[in-house]
Amino acid sequence: MRPRFQADENLNAKIIAGLRRREPALDIRSAKAAGLLGLDDHYVLTAAARDGRILVTHDHGTVPTHFTAFLSQSSSSGVVIVSQKLGLQEVIDQILLIWAASDATEWVNRIVYLPL
Repeated sequence: MRPRFQADENLNAKIIAGLRRREPALDIRSAKAAGLLGLDDHYVLTAAARDGRILVTHDHGTVPTHFTAFLSQSSSSGVVIVSQKLGLQEVIDQILLIWAASDATEWVNRIVYLPL
């Protein structure tokens, strides 16, 4: 099964729009659509895991710590942390590569940083 993604609220909306434009079959849900606006990292990680989605975020400050704590209690579909220094096109290309070239099971309990 191909990976599905959950954007957190700090992910640049242009990334979501660009992914949808480039590959309409890619399943990425915005934080707003998931009802995750204003919620803490633990709840966002819980919602993404419950729905079998890889969390995509720019938050390299708190998410890694919360992810480690989350894994001590639960399983995760994975986390992708996107550098804000990366150009939009490169981010879109790399997320599309993850989507096209891997299976969702490869990302379970993993945290990766873009660029790969």
